[in-house]
Amino acid sequence: MKKILIVEDQDIMRENLATLLELEGFDIVAVADGKAGVEAARKAQPDLILCDVTMPELDGHGVLRAIRGIPELAAVPFLFLTARGEMNDLRTGMNLGADDYLVKPIGSADLLAAIQARLERQRVLELQRGFQPDFSSSIPLESLGLTPREGEVLLWVAQGKGNHDVGVLLQMSESTVKRHLLHIFEKLGVESRTAASLRAIEVLNKAGS
Repeated sequence: MKKILIVEDQDIMRENLATLLELEGFDIVAVADGKAGVEAARKAQPDLILCDVTMPELDGHGVLRAIRGIPELAAVPFLFLTARGEMNDLRTGMNLGADDYLVKPIGSADLLAAIQARLERQRVLELQRGFQPDFSSSIPLESLGLTPREGEVLLWVAQGKGNHDVGVLLQMSESTVKRHLLHIFEKLGVESRTAASLRAIEVLNKAGS
């Protein structure tokens, strides 16, 4: 069971998030301020952190700085929650090492999709340990029976990119990325991004040897 830490000073929002994620099978730790969030992260060692940006005393950016300074927590996926959508906030968070930036109110489906994408990315990164894949070209992936475009999509997915990021990088819509992924899964005989990424990493590791 994956553990998620929620750092949110609005009681109703915190309770709603906790209830939603518990119903989805996550182990939840929820706290009401930034200082408590850092301490809870040290104790709980969560698999992912959801953190509000605007909080008294220690805001979300301060929490992220503290978390990234703790070696055992430095790589934990960190998602900001905010009621604001200003680009300055987004840039600040990303520059500090945030993995995503979700503007409240966010629908349950979008929240769960963002969480699953970051947890899956973390699994891919863990799978890469012990491998030295060469991500410089997608051509080796065509040996899996993929088209050049499918190979490009899988190359970025294997590096932990979500559908939106892949679409931006390859200048295609998210629906087109999803369509390519369905074809990739079918051709590889797999059912998940993680399984497809592992196949890609194995091939790219051989290519880089």
